[in-house]
Amino acid sequence: MKEKQQHLTLEGIKKFQDELDHLTQVRMEEIKVKLQEARAQGDLSENAEYDAAREEQAMVYERIQELQYILKNAVVIESDEDSDVITIGSTVTFREESTSEDVTYKIVGSAEANPFDAKISNESPIAQALMGKRQGDTAMVSTPKGVITVAIVNVQ
Repeated sequence: MKEKQQHLTLEGIKKFQDELDHLTQVRMEEIKVKLQEARAQGDLSENAEYDAAREEQAMVYERIQELQYILKNAVVIESDEDSDVITIGSTVTFREESTSEDVTYKIVGSAEANPFDAKISNESPIAQALMGKRQGDTAMVSTPKGVITVAIVNVQ
């Protein structure tokens, strides 16, 4: 089974890591204290505080597992202040020199990208050739029909 990749900037990874740290170091400790206090009351069969703490514990634990999965499968993408740099999520208008036509695509972080939906998978040859380029650059792209030169007209 292929793991689902999460495409995140370094800032996104830090945000998830901070949340994970807070849940494991603070929230789980708070819940532990609540459970100890509820146990000290005696009979747990009809103890609403104990039941609420156990439910909260299960929800926090589920989120911890989700965050661990996200971070384990994270693929770091460059975040660049320059908006004209092509990264995942960029909308790119390029001119194929062989046809002199402008074509606009969005580069997406998915192997299931459908070119008929005007999306290019970041794993495709054209996206690999374009990644990190800037408006005005050109890129050589190998296709089944041969090598084409792509002139980047617009990056959003």
